[in-house]
Amino acid sequence: MVQTRTRLRLYEHEPSSDKTLTLRRPADWVTTVILSLTVLEGLAAGTIDLTFRRWSKQNVRAGDVMRLEAGVVEVVSVEIVDPDGITEAEARRSGAESANAVRGTLRGPADAPVYRIRLHYVGPDPRHALSADAGLSEKDAEAIGKRLSKMDRRHPWTHETLRLIAENPGRRAQDLAGLLGREKEALKIDIRKLKNLGLTLSLEVGYRISPRGAAYLRLIEDPGRTR
Repeated sequence: MVQTRTRLRLYEHEPSSDKTLTLRRPADWVTTVILSLTVLEGLAAGTIDLTFRRWSKQNVRAGDVMRLEAGVVEVVSVEIVDPDGITEAEARRSGAESANAVRGTLRGPADAPVYRIRLHYVGPDPRHALSADAGLSEKDAEAIGKRLSKMDRRHPWTHETLRLIAENPGRRAQDLAGLLGREKEALKIDIRKLKNLGLTLSLEVGYRISPRGAAYLRLIEDPGRTR
């Protein structure tokens, strides 16, 4: 089975013109799970709406919204269930072949509770379209600049980080952190902020500047050049 490692990041919509999403919870509340490619595709297609997890501590709650590679997914409900009571129909709704197959995938301490999580596919991740939009006007660049200035309030980091990612596509966060003299985890959190604005893209390994990010750098570094 092909698997992809997907971070479940919790977000809420922010009332802004660029329709970016912002963190609802602190970044250290992020939970890493593994979802199969089948499940990711099934969520988008509407054929899958359940997943099961064994957790010592509940990691998501009803109303949380997650951005996955497949799109934006809302957590509809979270319930503790008896794993022996998982039905064949529920197994199919989770993308598994059988209830036994579901039970076989559960990880974690044997005495930890099993959660049945019902999911709803909201739609494509708006960052995908946003990051591909390179047709920035001076007004767009000014709006982005204001957002970045807020991020730079404690210490300037946004422009240097964007420029470094643009010049080093595919470099790991650890490498970028070394070049910037920063801690890796703190840098990863900051790069996610840039991604939320559509300025960077995550790769299988490392990052790269998005078309929108590249257009922004051109506008602020060479104002006479529009493309």
